[in-house]
Amino acid sequence: MNKIEKGKSARVTYTLTVAGDDEVIDHAGKTNPALFNFGQGQLIEGFENNLLGLCPGDSFDFVIPAAQAYGPKDSYAIFDITKDTFAVEGKIDEGLLQVGNTFPMQDNDGNRHVGKIIQINDDTVTMDFNHPLAGQDLHFTGKILEIL
Repeated sequence: MNKIEKGKSARVTYTLTVAGDDEVIDHAGKTNPALFNFGQGQLIEGFENNLLGLCPGDSFDFVIPAAQAYGPKDSYAIFDITKDTFAVEGKIDEGLLQVGNTFPMQDNDGNRHVGKIIQINDDTVTMDFNHPLAGQDLHFTGKILEIL
């Protein structure tokens, strides 16, 4: 029988929510299923492990604890950045500096990160560089459509 194993790909429908919350974070339906490649280190380990061994037509429903998904929130990934960091040609566009806005940024080593503004202060902006799902238990439901 054809089943999901490392080295294979599968077309899958799924819905992702935070455990205990009905708000859909991500969804792939029958008309636009997701294609996942197994055994290549591209998937959250807990997600991949829960699908290994499943066959076409099998449904799934599981929760991945935060520690096995995107990890806990890291307080060191939340810090203040001076407002002048956001200046373009010496001017700060205060309209861009809004709580909830996200910005791609680069650290001193050239690594790219996405930060979300969580607070605006007089001279600084408090940004959270954690993954948006850090600290969250993830609930996946779905069905295996096809194994390639």
